[in-house]
Parts: sequence; C-alpha cells; structure tokens
Amino acid sequence: MNLLLIIFLIIQLLIGFFLIFPFLLYLIASIRGGEKLKAIDAAVEADYAIIVTAYEQTTLIPSVVDSILKLNYSNYLIYIVADNCDITDLKFTDPRVFVLRPEEVLASNIRSHFYAINNFKRPHDRLTIIDSDNLVNAEYLNEINKLFNEGYCAVQGVRQAKNLNSTYACLDEAGDIYYRYIDRKLLFSAGSSASLAGSGMAFTLAIYRECLEHLNMGGAGFDKILQYEILKRGLRIAFAEQAVVFDEKTAKSDQLVKQRARWINTWFKFSILGLKMNLSSIVKFSWNQFLFSLMLMRPPLFIIFMLSGLFFLVDIFVMPAMLIAWVVGVIIFVAMFYKAQGHFKASDSIYKSLRQVPKFVFFQILALTKANKANQLSVATKHEHQSTINDIKN
Repeated sequence: MNLLLIIFLIIQLLIGFFLIFPFLLYLIASIRGGEKLKAIDAAVEADYAIIVTAYEQTTLIPSVVDSILKLNYSNYLIYIVADNCDITDLKFTDPRVFVLRPEEVLASNIRSHFYAINNFKRPHDRLTIIDSDNLVNAEYLNEINKLFNEGYCAVQGVRQAKNLNSTYACLDEAGDIYYRYIDRKLLFSAGSSASLAGSGMAFTLAIYRECLEHLNMGGAGFDKILQYEILKRGLRIAFAEQAVVFDEKTAKSDQLVKQRARWINTWFKFSILGLKMNLSSIVKFSWNQFLFSLMLMRPPLFIIFMLSGLFFLVDIFVMPAMLIAWVVGVIIFVAMFYKAQGHFKASDSIYKSLRQVPKFVFFQILALTKANKANQLSVATKHEHQSTINDIKN
C-alpha cells in the first residue's frame, strides 16, 4: 500500500469514527450508569441575574419576560440588553425588569452580557442567559439549582422547539434533539461535560467573569470560547434535562442558510480549540477534556455525510473492503439518531419532516459557500412567529 492510500485510509477512519462516536458514548454512559443527583436543597434561594439579549428586534421580548415572571422562583432580576433596538414600546411595570440600551452598538453576545453585568442592581450569585425569542418553563431555575447544589458552576438546560410550523423548523428541531442527546446528555453521563447551546444556560457569576471578562469578542461563537475556558480550568458543565427553555426554530430557507452559515463559520473558527484540548487532555490524563475535545473536533453532520458518501463511491474502485465498514457506520449513526428522537419524544411532524433531509442538506451546502462572510450576512436570526408560554402548554 503506497503512501497516498495510507493517508486516504487514515482520513476515512477519522470520518468513520465520528459516525460511531455517538454509539461509543452511549456504551460508556450505560456502563457508568449516568449522573446520580443527591437532590440537596439549599436553605436560601440563590440570587439570579436573568440576562435577555436582543439585537435590532424587540417584538418577542414581552413574551419572554412574561414567561420569566411566571417562574416558580422569587429571587431574581431581569436585565434586557436591547442592542441597536428601538425601546419605545418596551414598557414593564414589574420592578424586577430593567431595560438597558447601550449607547453604542455592541453587536456581540459577550459585550451585551457584560453590559448587563456592569449595570447589575445588586451583586447576584448566578446568571442565566436567555435569548429574546425564548420562553421559559416555570421550573427552569429550580431544575438548574439541582445541579448547582451538586457543586457544579456551569449548567446547560434544554432548548426545546416552541414552533414546529414548517418543515424547516421540524428538521431544525430534529437536529437539535440529536445534539441535545449526544453532546449534552451522553457526554455528561459519560463523565465529560455538556456542550453549551448559547442560551438556556447558567453560571456562577464568578466563573463567568473569570472566563470571559478579559475578552472583547464580536460575532458568533461566545459559547464555544466559554465552554473551552471552563473545561480548561478542570471544571465540568452539567446537563439539566428538565430545565427547559422553548426556542424559536428557523421556519424559512433564507433564515436557515444565514443561521447555518454562522454556525459553520464558528466551527471552522474554533475547531482548533478541540485539537488543543485533545493534546492537553492526554498530558493531563483528563477524561472530561478528552471526550469533550473529540466532540469539538467533529465536523458538522452534513459534511460527515457528504464525505462518507464520497469515500464510499471511491472505495468501490480503490478499497472495496471498506464498503462494509461504511454501511455499518451509517446504520449505527442512523440508529443513534432515532434513539435520540425517541428519548426526547419527537413529535410525528418531526418524523415526517425527515423525508426532506436531502433538501435540508442542500441548504446547508449553500450555507457552507457563504460561511466565510457569515457575520456580514447577519448578526442574529430574525424571527416573526409569536407565541406565549400558555400557547405551548395548550
């Protein structure tokens, strides 16, 4: 076997590994038996700052604030950072709600968060980050607290779809369910950390400031930097499976392309962190960092499938012995994908939408061509669908 064939085989094995990685995590998590909570109740409610970030669009803010004010929790204040927004109609009578409008455009999640932190009305113990298009389950903070009471300093909750009003929204949620199961539930249960999702997450104020206060970062990807900084300190990010925020899913193809372009851009930009963490984990013998680094290095799913299909076709002529391995790898991946949908009880509309996966992949390929200018296309996804927490309950 010449050198080119050896290199080709190694590349195939690397891509093939990511097909079976979810199953390996499932086996490890099953052997470990998952995380067992001690259900310690704190004597006093921790004091939360709930930061709601908005960029240019404020239409959905009254709904998210209404859902937060219905929390079965009392010790919190809400800080709305309305970056580059018209706040004329943002009027709230509840004294726990504060609307902050920066004088200069921030165009950055980190800058928005620290704008809120620098304007806190009191020294909070913890902060939680909610997007302006989210809605919050009434038990959200109580569920988050269960993990804080276990000693964790960072917790990721569940971002569940609040709208399944189009095929794109259903496919978006199907992908989210997969990542929720693999990158959060199984990673955490296997002894590593849950990946951060951008919202529906909470931190001690001390660790958030320590990890990000020195940065002045624009564009997308603050959650990638934050999770890297947390794990670099030898800490774990917990997964709170019952701490639910409802997230607006992309309902139109143009929204999907712009959103995925930002995400793909973020992966290319920060995947090097996975390699750095992988090498560091081997030196430090850190199981937490090792598993997490594998997840960080994994390419987006559509790229894995495109390369798998390409390698399969090439192997027909070059390495026929690899064909069975590709078939087995794809079967294992598909089985884990459906395992994730079943665990989080995906709706019938989500299963029906899977017939449109090829179209969904096409739009992600289109997004790939725009990834190098993703942050110029848009800073945040704009949503038009409005709903309340009562709509979801009904």
